[in-house]
Amino acid sequence: PSPAVPAATVTSSGQATAGGLPAAKPASLSIPAIGVRADRIEDLGLTADGALEVPPDATTVGWFTGAPSPGETGPAVLAAHVDYKHVPGTFSRLKELRPGEQARVGRADGRIAVFTVYRVDRYAKAEFPTDRVYGDTPDPELRLITCGGAFDRASGNYLDNVVVYARLSAVEV
Repeated sequence: PSPAVPAATVTSSGQATAGGLPAAKPASLSIPAIGVRADRIEDLGLTADGALEVPPDATTVGWFTGAPSPGETGPAVLAAHVDYKHVPGTFSRLKELRPGEQARVGRADGRIAVFTVYRVDRYAKAEFPTDRVYGDTPDPELRLITCGGAFDRASGNYLDNVVVYARLSAVEV
């Protein structure tokens, strides 16, 4: 069972507020438990065949602009490579995250949205649960996505995706 995470957010004044934040682009990402620190986040859209674009290199974190921004109601989606051209990627240790650990997303409005992990799953790409990952949620959530599982040399791709699910647990201003 995953730990309960409150749906309310807490500001620096200590007052709880219900619901999500207004839209603001993500500007940075920190995941202390696995040593992630990204000081910029690039926009990602969809490819011509409807798949999520991938970041251009090993160190870039991308935000899917078709989803809410981190802290808004719904699932914000950030993606990065597990590795890229034989270089470890920003999300090389993503599968090691555990429930209760945190991801901190700096936003363009100066706030930091703090998310607490409640689930980490690995899915075969052929069976990716699009609705579960991208579908509406009643509260602000975060999805962190990378590749995982076995690497298929013939196709040049990993066979699975690792998805981390997290809920907004605090807002720092």
